[in-house]
Amino acid sequence: MRSVLILGARSPVALDHARRFAAQGWRVLSGDSVGGRLSHWSRAVQMHVPLPSPRRDARAYAQALSRVIEQQHVDLVLPTCEEVFYLARARPALPSPVRVLVDDFDKLAMLHSKWRFLQVAGACGAGVPDSARVRSLEQARAWAAGRPVVLKPEFSRFGVHVRMYRHGIPPDAAPLELDTDWVVQAWCDGRELCSYSVFDHGRLVAHASYWPGYRLAVSASYVFEACEVPAVEAFVERFGRHTQFTGQVSFDWMVAADGSCQVLECNPRATSGLHLFTMDDALPAALAGEGRGCIRPVPGSSCMIGAVMLAAGLWPPLRRRPMRTWWRDFRRSRDVIAARGDRLPLLGGLLDLGEYAWLAACGHGNLRQVSTQDTEWDGEALDPP
Repeated sequence: MRSVLILGARSPVALDHARRFAAQGWRVLSGDSVGGRLSHWSRAVQMHVPLPSPRRDARAYAQALSRVIEQQHVDLVLPTCEEVFYLARARPALPSPVRVLVDDFDKLAMLHSKWRFLQVAGACGAGVPDSARVRSLEQARAWAAGRPVVLKPEFSRFGVHVRMYRHGIPPDAAPLELDTDWVVQAWCDGRELCSYSVFDHGRLVAHASYWPGYRLAVSASYVFEACEVPAVEAFVERFGRHTQFTGQVSFDWMVAADGSCQVLECNPRATSGLHLFTMDDALPAALAGEGRGCIRPVPGSSCMIGAVMLAAGLWPPLRRRPMRTWWRDFRRSRDVIAARGDRLPLLGGLLDLGEYAWLAACGHGNLRQVSTQDTEWDGEALDPP
């Protein structure tokens, strides 16, 4: 039996990967530098490995991974969150026979940059919003010249620190809270779209485009509906050939009323599109470098983070749409956390949330920030472990 070590056990995508690998005959191990009960309380996970924070001690992180890979005879190491950057840096120090699903660190860094990625996307023939890199609100205001814009740090995630100025940047706007490079983009009207893809040396082996139907403010969505957008998939295939990418990569899009698409940013990691694949889809083979052709979810299929959907239904400020519409979408969507026969991850996720709430109450940041601060990477120099 082959073994897979799935990192980022705190995330719903790690839980989804674990269940699919287990259903297809793999021995599943999970690893994380926080509790990660959301995944390792699943029946699919046979062993959980506590790891050091890669951001705080990259050397100890690489050493711990090496020990696990050797002692547990791991065949595949699969990152799901921003530990992908530290894993890429550590790759030369890991046992060579294991397949580590990461690309070159410099390539990942380029895609993670909300500025540099736009240059790559343009070279691959994608429409991109008019943008500039700035260091201050005054520079952003001068560039915008009264136009509606979006302003975000060059390195960020989950919409943290994103500012939306639908009527231009007002004179009383607060100064930028981070002393770093920011990207200011022309406002794009349309419908939000996301995509998730898996590549093996530039070859597209899995792809899902999906509508993020429900969203918490400007943060992550919690209902996902599969769709087919030929222009998006055509770009994704060109991107793979152009970069010769290996691994998981996700894109955020805006689809205008005339059907034209603009790509806004890239996440070189797993995102919620993988939930749309069934337990029988050959996603584990694709991730292991054994995929044949390209697998896709069924258009119109829908899944959700059920606990958040219930909260949104019970609390009108979160729901933001008629109860009848909410109930229809709830009934037709598959819950990716509390699956039949595997309910404990729901309790594990609540305990993880309690851990984040405690850290936030202790002044370490808001809930979104403390849930990623031990693995996130914001462009700083990293020494090889």
